[in-house]
Amino acid sequence: MFEATTILAYKSENGNAVIGGDGQVTFGNTVLKNNATKIRTLYKNKVLAGFAGSTADAFNLFDMFEEHLENTKGDLLKAVINFSKEWRKDKYLKRLEAMMLVLNEKNIFILSGTGDVVEPEDGCLASIGSGGNFAIAAARALKKHSKLKPKELVEESLMTAGDLCIYTNKNIKILTLEKENK
Repeated sequence: MFEATTILAYKSENGNAVIGGDGQVTFGNTVLKNNATKIRTLYKNKVLAGFAGSTADAFNLFDMFEEHLENTKGDLLKAVINFSKEWRKDKYLKRLEAMMLVLNEKNIFILSGTGDVVEPEDGCLASIGSGGNFAIAAARALKKHSKLKPKELVEESLMTAGDLCIYTNKNIKILTLEKENK
């Protein structure tokens, strides 16, 4: 578990995808920054991604993952598998204590340098980072007992994590993908 951040992703039944993250960057017991951006859109704004780990590693891994998305023409499943293989085999990168969360309107995956490619059991909610368990617990309760829209559900869940995790703040950033009407 990383004492670094909280990232929460939600893929709704109607195909909308939302990812959110807090803005706190810590070094040991010191807050270095309160407004970092740990999430981004990739591949023609069709994939959302979030990162838990060191900032320098995030940029390298996002770029590497986006290259795999380009090579697979946006096929998230193929890109995730190829990326995971490369991440695990790389001498330097496999030692990173980092995780990524990626999703589109169809899939959601948690990735790690040990080669893990995990699709959540429920297929719709996933979290990473030190406040991830707080955020996902709140999201599951809100999903079951409220009628919040996906973006609101992610925001409220991250705010709850910010109340509980000292490595998570309430400077929340959220990105969304809305299902294209065809």
